[in-house]
Amino acid sequence: MKSVELFAGAGGLAMGATLAGFESLAVVEWDRWACDTIRENQRKGYPLVQDWPLWEGDVREFDWSSFPEGVDLVAGGPPCQPFSMGGRHKAFGDKRDMFPATVEVVRRLRPKSFIIENVKGLTRASFHDYFQYIQLQLEFPEVSRRDGETWLEHLKRLQEEKTSGAQHFNGLTYNLFPVLVNAADYGIPQKRERVFIVGFRSDLGVEWSPPDSTHSLDALLYDQWVTEEYWERHRIPKSRRPTVPERLVNRVRKLEDSFIACDRKPWRTVRDALIDVPDPRERGARFFHDHKFQDGARVYKGHTGSPLDLPSKTLKAGAHGVPGGENMMVRDDGSVRYFTVRESARLQTFPDGYTFHGAWGETMRQLGNAVPVALARSMTCSVAEQLALTQLRNLANQKRRRNMA
Repeated sequence: MKSVELFAGAGGLAMGATLAGFESLAVVEWDRWACDTIRENQRKGYPLVQDWPLWEGDVREFDWSSFPEGVDLVAGGPPCQPFSMGGRHKAFGDKRDMFPATVEVVRRLRPKSFIIENVKGLTRASFHDYFQYIQLQLEFPEVSRRDGETWLEHLKRLQEEKTSGAQHFNGLTYNLFPVLVNAADYGIPQKRERVFIVGFRSDLGVEWSPPDSTHSLDALLYDQWVTEEYWERHRIPKSRRPTVPERLVNRVRKLEDSFIACDRKPWRTVRDALIDVPDPRERGARFFHDHKFQDGARVYKGHTGSPLDLPSKTLKAGAHGVPGGENMMVRDDGSVRYFTVRESARLQTFPDGYTFHGAWGETMRQLGNAVPVALARSMTCSVAEQLALTQLRNLANQKRRRNMA
């Protein structure tokens, strides 16, 4: 299957698509540091990115004229700053809003499917109308905005189109499946809530639901405070084990009385993810790429770092992350230090062999903006499965028609 990646950044979503079996026809990114990261790994011969046709530049200036219609997947995470808690919250009024450009690519390429990723902030009440506007544009990409038309006027026209249903019979339309997921529920050692807008071309008749979650907080709490297997696995003696946090006492008691074993695994913690990674100031640290100590970590209001025995807080890019408090760990003795680039890459499930270009602050920005690779793989695999089933149904129908003839 063929894919196109927009706003690729350091390559998290694109790498997930490659792992899911998609072949990239274009990987588009404007930031030169992120492009240098991809190019550096291509020069090293890193297999997952080796064949990516990388294009550095504005997605609005890319020439799509030579691309065939009906590519299998368009994937991308438009810049999140217009909607993030750390941004200015301007949405349509923010020049970094790339959703119009994304819709234009969908209109031009008419892909069988798309995956659009963004921050949870997009679902805030203050963005309700604009979030609806984004979805309606993706549902009816051919109902384009007219010259001089405000986005609210365009929204009204799209709402009327939705009510009439005429476009579903006469033009290019998509069935949309927006979903909010927590990366920790899929085995990523990070509490990272993100919105995915998954769409399939209406003529395919696909009904999609997100992949089943594989991990849970209850399973982690049971592992830590009921069986205590978690501490034994990490060889932490009883004298050094913490007590149950006060806010979780009642929840753990209920698990002691009525926890029902299920197929979900415990949430993966920072300690789990970094189990074999030495402190960056120890001698063994030199065997890990991008694993250098960064001084200056400090605690301040709202930024207290990530405990070792939970998934990390959301890694961030920008003023609240670098330098900040959410990109640091709280060690067993209560002191804090910044995550190294390699540790952050582990929390984002990038492979250890994948290196990042730029100074610490720049690479942390790339990582803070990235889609966790394992989550990207899970989402793109679920889309690939539906596309494959659709293709099999079409082949079966063609065979049936031939036999009837």
